[in-house]
Amino acid sequence: MEYFERHSGGERAIIVHLDIRQIQDPDDLGEFELLADSAGADRLALVTGSRSRPDAKYFVGSGKAEEIAELVREHDADIVLFNHNLSPSQERNIETLVKCRVLDRTGLILDIFAQRARTYEGKLQVELAQLNHLSTRLVRGWTHLERQKGGIGLRGPGETQLETDRRLLQTRVNQLKNKLDKVKQTRAQGRAKRQKSDVPTISLVGYTNAGKSTLFNRLVDENIYAADQLFATLDPTLRRLDWQGVGRVVLVDTVGFVRHLPHELVESFHATLEETLEADLLLHVIDSSSEDMHEQIQAVKDVLAEIDNDVPVLNVYNKIDLTDEPAHIGYATEGKPNRVYVSSKDNLGMEELSLAVQQLLTGTLTTFDLTLPYHAGQLKNTLYELGVIQAESYDDTGHECLTIRLPSDRLKQILGQANLSPIDVLPLAQATLLMPTLEPFEEAINAEQATTINSDDGFGNTDGQDINEPVDIDDSSTTDSSS
Repeated sequence: MEYFERHSGGERAIIVHLDIRQIQDPDDLGEFELLADSAGADRLALVTGSRSRPDAKYFVGSGKAEEIAELVREHDADIVLFNHNLSPSQERNIETLVKCRVLDRTGLILDIFAQRARTYEGKLQVELAQLNHLSTRLVRGWTHLERQKGGIGLRGPGETQLETDRRLLQTRVNQLKNKLDKVKQTRAQGRAKRQKSDVPTISLVGYTNAGKSTLFNRLVDENIYAADQLFATLDPTLRRLDWQGVGRVVLVDTVGFVRHLPHELVESFHATLEETLEADLLLHVIDSSSEDMHEQIQAVKDVLAEIDNDVPVLNVYNKIDLTDEPAHIGYATEGKPNRVYVSSKDNLGMEELSLAVQQLLTGTLTTFDLTLPYHAGQLKNTLYELGVIQAESYDDTGHECLTIRLPSDRLKQILGQANLSPIDVLPLAQATLLMPTLEPFEEAINAEQATTINSDDGFGNTDGQDINEPVDIDDSSTTDSSS
């Protein structure tokens, strides 16, 4: 009797892509070829076709399956890569026919993730995703050893080989989930510490190969690994930087997304994606030169919706060096930017990006002229750290004068921390901008309180009566104490 064994792996690959008319959002062939290249595959041949619906046995139909088998023999291929998600039975049937390993789209993405994982957390997440995917594809070739027969020495074990594998796999999955829970707690503690110190967090999200890591390196002035390949970044990278007008922030570079991202990955990488959920602002990096830009934008939105994201988003259209688009900011409403055009490779639009982030995190920018008291050294240091000072000089009395550009709410907060009133450092016209706007009934209450204070000297005398003024006393109404 012939028994089935999984074939050994290799890099010589046959690519299979079908146009399934039943699928409204098909996977892109060019993107899948990039996935194969990122996995290190040597593409030997491409098999294409068209069907109204997938075949139940081979997905591609029996005739196309025979064509694939012939190409495998002709090119001595090691693996067949499908740009589709295959069922376990379809994958097993094709492997039996072509006599080499078969990998679907999800399996290929998992293999790329396994190559990219570097940190402890990343390796745990990849292994968990692989085991979740493998749990439906357990196939072993020595099933004859598990059969129970009559006679001495012919009785097999009570538990089948497949059941043993599934039990061991589930045990390992539980171990990985427990370890990831500990990692999740560590991340939560780090986020709580950052929130306690009032340090904003900005996360870079976007489609894979959109240029997130290149932009990250440009902003933090480092050399984190970045390459023109899919899923070059897998593990989240966090760095602190001083953002002009905002102050100290934490910038996070996250894993890239892809269309039809396997659910196993979304579930396994939830601890990483929580960095996105806890951010104060998301920079959605978009490859503006891609022909599939709109589909890629929608793919990112789908993943963010799946993890229930409600963080404000700024769309960063990257690679304008390839589209000849000028660097500029687009506004949804006055003072609320929703898109900015940059080139992280050629360092274009970085000032516009900084201004847009500053407006979203702190508000609309306003120019103020401050005259600092002699004891306001700490206030000046704070303004220097924020990088908002446009000019400085001294007046005739020796007081330092600063021209700053800052949101009014932020300036009001800084002055409050320095125990200064707006009228102490600003001209009257600018100080009124920081004064609270009162409703008519609040103004009436304040006016009434002011009238009461003016008419009451604190000693019970009203109507402005002088306490030193002699008071006429009616003797007839006074009772003599001696009587």
